Amino acid sequence: MTLEGYDEKRDFDRTMEPAPADSRQPTGNLAFVVQKHAARRLHYDFRLEVDGVLKSWPVPKGPSLDPEEKRLAVMVEDHPFDYRTFEGVIPKGSYGAGHVIVWDAGVYSPDEGGRLSFGNREEAEERMRQGLEAGKLSFTLRGHKLRGSWTLVRTTRSPTDWLLIKHKDGYADASRDVLKEDRSVVSGLTIADLKAGRLPDPAGTAESNGREAEFPSTLKPMMARLGDKPFSHPEWLFEPKLDGFRAVAFVRGGEVVLRSRNGKDLTEHFPEVVADLSTQPEDEVVLDGEIVALDEDGMPSFGLIQQRTGWLKGIKTSPPDGTSRIVYYVFDLPYAGGRDLQRLPLSERKALLSQKVLPGDSIEVVQHVEEDGESFFRGAVKMGLEGMVAKRRQSLYEPGARSGSWLKIKHVQAQEFVVGGYTEGSGARSAFFGSLLLGYYDADKLTYAGKAGSGFDESTLESLHETLEGLRSDESPFSDEQDVEDKEPIWVSPDLVVQVKFSEWTHEDRLRAPVFLGLRPEVSPLTVIRERPDAGVPSEPNEPAADDGLEQDIVDKALVQLSGDEEKLLLELGSDRVALTNLNKEFWPATDGRSALTKGDMIRYYTAMAPVLLTHLRDRPLTLTRYPNGILGDSFYQKNWTQDIPEFVETVRLFSSHNEGDVEYIMVNNLPTLVWLAQLADLELHPWLSRTVLEPDGTHLTTDFAGSSEAIKGSALSYPDFVVFDLDPYIYSGKEKEGDEPELNRHAFTKTREVALALKDILDELSLSSFVKTSGKTGLHAYVPVQRQYEYGVTRKTCETIGRFLMQSWPMDVTMEWIVSKRAGKIFLDHNQNVRGKNMASIYSLRPLPGAPVSTPVRWDELNEIYPTDFTIETVPERVEQVGDLWADVLEAKHDLSRLLEKE
Repeated sequence: MTLEGYDEKRDFDRTMEPAPADSRQPTGNLAFVVQKHAARRLHYDFRLEVDGVLKSWPVPKGPSLDPEEKRLAVMVEDHPFDYRTFEGVIPKGSYGAGHVIVWDAGVYSPDEGGRLSFGNREEAEERMRQGLEAGKLSFTLRGHKLRGSWTLVRTTRSPTDWLLIKHKDGYADASRDVLKEDRSVVSGLTIADLKAGRLPDPAGTAESNGREAEFPSTLKPMMARLGDKPFSHPEWLFEPKLDGFRAVAFVRGGEVVLRSRNGKDLTEHFPEVVADLSTQPEDEVVLDGEIVALDEDGMPSFGLIQQRTGWLKGIKTSPPDGTSRIVYYVFDLPYAGGRDLQRLPLSERKALLSQKVLPGDSIEVVQHVEEDGESFFRGAVKMGLEGMVAKRRQSLYEPGARSGSWLKIKHVQAQEFVVGGYTEGSGARSAFFGSLLLGYYDADKLTYAGKAGSGFDESTLESLHETLEGLRSDESPFSDEQDVEDKEPIWVSPDLVVQVKFSEWTHEDRLRAPVFLGLRPEVSPLTVIRERPDAGVPSEPNEPAADDGLEQDIVDKALVQLSGDEEKLLLELGSDRVALTNLNKEFWPATDGRSALTKGDMIRYYTAMAPVLLTHLRDRPLTLTRYPNGILGDSFYQKNWTQDIPEFVETVRLFSSHNEGDVEYIMVNNLPTLVWLAQLADLELHPWLSRTVLEPDGTHLTTDFAGSSEAIKGSALSYPDFVVFDLDPYIYSGKEKEGDEPELNRHAFTKTREVALALKDILDELSLSSFVKTSGKTGLHAYVPVQRQYEYGVTRKTCETIGRFLMQSWPMDVTMEWIVSKRAGKIFLDHNQNVRGKNMASIYSLRPLPGAPVSTPVRWDELNEIYPTDFTIETVPERVEQVGDLWADVLEAKHDLSRLLEKE
């Protein structure tokens, strides 16, 4: 059982599996991984790190959380330690050919006799050696899916046959089928995703886009502004607002430091959080989150967290009552693995966070919802939470900033205030104080806001009064002490910060019905400002904006208007109007028993498909292909738009070397524009492969598209999102007229499918995600999404290199000849589509052929079952309703081409 056996079985020129490497310097806790492996038969590879390698046991039926289930585990050759992160495709003909994901991962410790060795690698490995020798291992897993105590026991039947069994503990659960949780804990992909063409990037997750940086010793957390009201928006995500202490955790080599948002050291005061953080598998991370105290119902309690905070200001507090649980809820990841991640979009940081952090007794990852903030807010309020925090999906991490990209929306108004004084108590409070005099900073001046006299219990009154007495001052800290209503206030140094809830601000800028909630000793008084609702929230978040999605209700209303047989119509699309004419003009003639299709049919199709189609067209210059008299009439291309256009249409001005100057391109960024183009008889949609926007992976580029070839060359429009493989069959049916292009025929398309699947095998071996669609005519288009690091010349060369390798493997069937006569009988791979300004039919674009075919995405595993005529103007909307948009997340499957280019 050595790495020699592993090495002998694999050809590392073919497989992306890691080759045995030089011995590593072990650090931290021992790692474990479970890889789901769809080879000849599906199984789960259970691997434990010991002595720098992974001891490996394939488990045919997979792990079970039921202690009564004994799962066979067959010990095989050791795997290199680097194998623990391997995901992807093992190519056909290779040992173990199939698809692999990291189903679970984490750290572990032997636990025989109830003793754990977390934090002591040397002891842990010695105990594991002894267990392997004895044929009985007992260990505790801290993974995403598998937790608690387990055992591996060697059977008497064979020295390689073991049994994997869950011990009875708090993590045992006979009712939970953990195998149904089928996504990778690294990439979020499933085996089905891999089979469909989406592959993990071997260069790493989104983390690889971060900037290399030294481990930071300090970090001021990003803050949220106050939002006006709950809203829904496709470009935002929503989290619960938690009442606790904001804390940044610095974790390095098992050492943990917790700091407040003001930089104060909280480490010694939350030992349970520190203990869980110290056993995290990632060696270097910086986490941002909220430390809260949960009551006996599991709800955050600001009052309970106060029992941990008196020490920060020397205030006497009662000890914890034992009913509360302290939990660090983590919601962001500014740094990990030697990289500063602050310039990554929030959506990518969130994906990394779920991979890097293992939940524990005192660690949880904050869950969020996307788009529907209003329903989320109602649910949060019903649960008794304070509200929610809305965050832009593409927001960068802005340390120390109170950013409009994060908005807190509260059910009850509450914020921090500085205590500038107090009033004498009377009656039952005569020994303490009456009210706290509150203020906030406006620039460098403390502005009076009102006084809070309720919300105090006897213990708080006593301890707070003692603290206030020690802060007494002869001078008022307020900028205008005349604003203070009390005639004889007692002033104090403005050192205390408190949390106060209130009903509203009065016209005199005073707090109405303020109630003391607790102390905020971790907050610097100078950072306390008056929170005002942020104007950046969409005032009508449910209406379609120029740069976001659209409401299905608007589409449905449009389709109702289009359901008649009018010749012309003023179509209402929300607040916009589009005049439609010649709706009954025939665009596709009747054929094969099908009725003729009209311009109105085309407009109805594009309207119905808009919710999925717009995501693929947005921010891309469009070449119009207009057929004013249908597919049998004359047609013409149009790039430069010189006429007047409606206000809702967005354009981009860019330099064209062909025109030797600047031209104006249309972009399809909203439903009215899509309908307006259909009214212009723009039957086909031909968008560029590059976009005008920079986020998230083009922030190093410019948006200077006009003026010169140098300007556009350095811009985002010169850096495509895809490498495209255009496969056109030049296999003739024999019915074509001389000089005609080959018509669609079964033999030609069958060969095209074979070549496309051979191309996919090559892309799989290179660990490149690939998505396939019908061209809508005779061929197929394969798209490989790539990060915008290289301009068109590089992506064109990449396509050409892979194409020539395919051609060498299939010399009788594949050609890249530019001379048409030399393509006969073969599949032509056109790498020249990877050029700026070139464009291909968009996903879901109609085509000018009989029957109104549509360029349609398909799964790789259904390619052998489909034929281009299956997908038409009549069938595609229903297909999308059934299977969804197969390319919905295509831009989230991008790969770093530098790995391949540097290898070459």
